[in-house]
Amino acid sequence: MRPGEIYCHTLTDPSILGDGLAASGAHTMTYFGLHTPADVLAGPQQTRLAWHRFLDSLNSHLTEPIEDLFVTDERGQPCVESKTPWEIEHELAMPGGHIFHGDLSWPWLEEGDSAETPAEKWGVATSHPRILLAGSGAVRGGAVSGIAGHNAARALLDYYRVQTG
Repeated sequence: MRPGEIYCHTLTDPSILGDGLAASGAHTMTYFGLHTPADVLAGPQQTRLAWHRFLDSLNSHLTEPIEDLFVTDERGQPCVESKTPWEIEHELAMPGGHIFHGDLSWPWLEEGDSAETPAEKWGVATSHPRILLAGSGAVRGGAVSGIAGHNAARALLDYYRVQTG
């Protein structure tokens, strides 16, 4: 399995399910496969192969196959949604289907990148000097961690300190 993260929202917030599913004890599970180049999943055959490799890898850590737990629809098909980067790009307008809006820079800026302004220093600069990037597309990303918002706030505080002496 490629690096990724698995989580179950409904363990802490069952309100994302309809009343019937919540009452039945059903849960959702999400896996974000990270660092998989979009061209690896360029067609249906590669997507199916990746799906089966994910299941095999996950099942290697379980005592019973995860598929036995899938809720099925009226046709008996598992209620599973699998999206490739290409599908995400076209359905959600995320470039390359990338949840971070591009590759992350780690641990800091690339060599030669400017760090003259507080916004550049904190990795939240945009082409507009009065607009900061406080989301997943910031230099260090952040997703649900909130680090980009923290860094945007720190850049504002640093700017204020410079301006007020």
